Amino acid sequence: MPERKKDKRRLILDAAVEVFAAQGFHRSRVSDIARRAEIADGTIYLYFKSKDDVLISVFEERMGELIEDARAFVSEAQDPRERLRRFARFHVAMAEQNRSLAAVFLVEIRLSNRFMKDYQPQRLKEYLDLIGEIVEDGQRAGVFRPDVNPIVVRRAFFGALDETAMQWILTPGSRRRYRLEPTAEEITEIFIRGLAHGAESPTQPPPPQTAFSEEVAP
Repeated sequence: MPERKKDKRRLILDAAVEVFAAQGFHRSRVSDIARRAEIADGTIYLYFKSKDDVLISVFEERMGELIEDARAFVSEAQDPRERLRRFARFHVAMAEQNRSLAAVFLVEIRLSNRFMKDYQPQRLKEYLDLIGEIVEDGQRAGVFRPDVNPIVVRRAFFGALDETAMQWILTPGSRRRYRLEPTAEEITEIFIRGLAHGAESPTQPPPPQTAFSEEVAP
């Protein structure tokens, strides 16, 4: 694809993020995105089939960038516990530093029927895999207990961070006076203590580690 076309495509996606965040996905029209990007309505259809296609493209491309950035940030630490902390810091910093994109990822993406029903969120799985990799590394190093399923941990840890960030996004600006990082740190410490090798094990044997291995969804 020529560089000029890539630039126009990115312009459309950047405009879509701002429009979806400001107006909501359902209330937004393709013409609103075109107006924000300062292009003709028909130009958008040269790159995307529909408004849903624009939303999914935003998710795919921006999530790909976030995965690269998150992996680089997390890899700066060796200790699995610190890497888990760094992941949490990265996740909430994304929400604080780019509220429009966070609003699209955490709220508006769930309003697309195509995304929720037909789309396989492979990028989201890759993002959550970063958590799973940290847990597995911690288990191999003897830092984290071996009787927990990394897939369950990644879902629970991501869910806690995601819920915290989403509530921050949904809080009106005049009341959004708190920082997310302290809450993320507290969540991380709860998980680290629960994962710590030597922590009290459950009385029942853990489920097989392959219980969720065939699933595509995160």
